[in-house]
Amino acid sequence: MDRISLEDQVSMTVDDREIVDTDSEIDSPCLGSGKIGVFTRNGLTRLEEWNGDYGIIKKSFLKGMGQFMEDTNVVAIHRNSNTSLTGRARMESFRIFAEAVAEKEGGDGNIKYGWFGGSRDEICEIVNHGFSNCRESPGFGVHLSPANFAIDSLLSSPMDEDGLRHMLLCRVILGKMEEVRAGSKQFQPSSKEFDSGVDNLSSPRRYIVWSAYMNSHILPSYIVSFRAPSLRGFGRIQTPVLKPNSPYLKFPTLLSMLSKFLPRSKMVLITKYHNDYRENKLSRSQLIQRLRQQAGDELLMDVIKSYRNKQIKSRTRTLASMDQSNTGRFAAVA
Repeated sequence: MDRISLEDQVSMTVDDREIVDTDSEIDSPCLGSGKIGVFTRNGLTRLEEWNGDYGIIKKSFLKGMGQFMEDTNVVAIHRNSNTSLTGRARMESFRIFAEAVAEKEGGDGNIKYGWFGGSRDEICEIVNHGFSNCRESPGFGVHLSPANFAIDSLLSSPMDEDGLRHMLLCRVILGKMEEVRAGSKQFQPSSKEFDSGVDNLSSPRRYIVWSAYMNSHILPSYIVSFRAPSLRGFGRIQTPVLKPNSPYLKFPTLLSMLSKFLPRSKMVLITKYHNDYRENKLSRSQLIQRLRQQAGDELLMDVIKSYRNKQIKSRTRTLASMDQSNTGRFAAVA
């Protein structure tokens, strides 16, 4: 582990999260596995508890969980060793950019550790392919929370079917930072003088790495898998979770609706992809990508919106019926 002390640091057109599998309405894990062993199968190394890095990361993570520290249980920590050809290339690229930024800033590249919260599937994709296909935070770019504020990435870490949440600990080249106000539409440095953004220069709770730099200035290093208490009522968060506020559309329902518009040849392919996914031959993101290729974003958006509208109208009628019933009952009591 590169000894940068953790303790010293005290959008897609179609939202694939609106499409879920038959049996679940939560994010599917990478490669469809229900176990955290998926990380080792993707080239990461699980750290033993006696490992020195394990103790440092666990202590920093729990300290950064604030009010949830006592009720949070770290289940596993995996290290991204970057042993593959692509991994070594990413590490070398990070080193070169770190040196370039350091030279630009007079010798200090301002390299920190930061937390990125995501689903297990999303984190697997980032480790394997970089941040290019991940969701970007509101305001553009990738948002991470400082090493001592893991709690700020908690709501971006959805629980999987095993009751676990996952956070990615990354090394981040920040260079010279500029303050970016909440709600800003800024999508790049305001001038060549700056390398990254923060919400507050004196006490940052959010690091902003612009899209152009997200795969050169961020190096995924560790994954922490943990159990945390219910987040109901927990509202203090810098980076909101991007989840649909509409009814989920299950895959069989989607297939039924698409069959009204697509030729049989395409439906056969889509059904095959779905079966491959259920047999753990495809990851969820691969399934969604192939679905988009066959159906097209425009049709998918129309189908999802149609489903949404029907569900909303149905709920509205139900609520109206309940209101009429309650009004009559209260009138009788009066």
